[in-house]
Amino acid sequence: CFVGTKETAFIYAVTSAGLVHSVTRSCSAGNVTECSCDTNLRHGGSASEGWHWGGCSDDIHYGMSFSRKFLDVPFKNVTGKSGSGLAAMNLHNNEAGRQAVAKLMSVDCRCHGVSGSCAVKTCWKTMSSFEKIGRFLKDKYENSIQVSDRLKKKLRRKEKSQRKIPIGKEDLLYVNKSPNYCVEDQKLGIPGTQGRECNRTSEGPDGCNLLCCGRGYNTHVVRHVERCECKFVWCCYVRCRRCETMTDVHTCK
Repeated sequence: CFVGTKETAFIYAVTSAGLVHSVTRSCSAGNVTECSCDTNLRHGGSASEGWHWGGCSDDIHYGMSFSRKFLDVPFKNVTGKSGSGLAAMNLHNNEAGRQAVAKLMSVDCRCHGVSGSCAVKTCWKTMSSFEKIGRFLKDKYENSIQVSDRLKKKLRRKEKSQRKIPIGKEDLLYVNKSPNYCVEDQKLGIPGTQGRECNRTSEGPDGCNLLCCGRGYNTHVVRHVERCECKFVWCCYVRCRRCETMTDVHTCK
């Protein structure tokens, strides 16, 4: 069962973050009638330090509000008086995704002055690339926290010895341990990794050590035949050589 696992926690967070990012970017581009740039920063800055707010700051507040209305309402209807630990956890992971976008906001500036000098700067707030946000959430996924499926007053860690450690609003939470993705399980729709092509030299997720789950890998040689060194001959055809290359392909045992 995939419900309430670390993987679903990441999916909820990255979906929520993606919605914030997409809506906010559309607001800044002027593609949405209900919003535009963040006008709260129009007036301000530090004249003594030679800069002021200007440009088009991303209105992340609207993006976050839209994301909450669109994604959170179904879970809030479930929690009700009886309380659902799973629904509360999903709400938390949705918010964790939004907080990731807010946390990684940065300030961009443009210089003004004679001959390219930077006597005065105009600055505005902008979101980070979604790739950077995704890497941040991937790190939170790697360090996600298991919580109790019984919701009392609030979500709490499953490990009793760690319950005094507060749960951060950017942490990803899960209830159920993940199934074994290494071994095929037709009931759960898990294909396993046997026969998967892997990279022998990579230390990442595509590497044979990780992808093959410690079972090792097989190596076989694959011959590629393709046209090469093609030249135009007057008139009028193309003459090519037939090139062969041999490459090693590694597949998980």
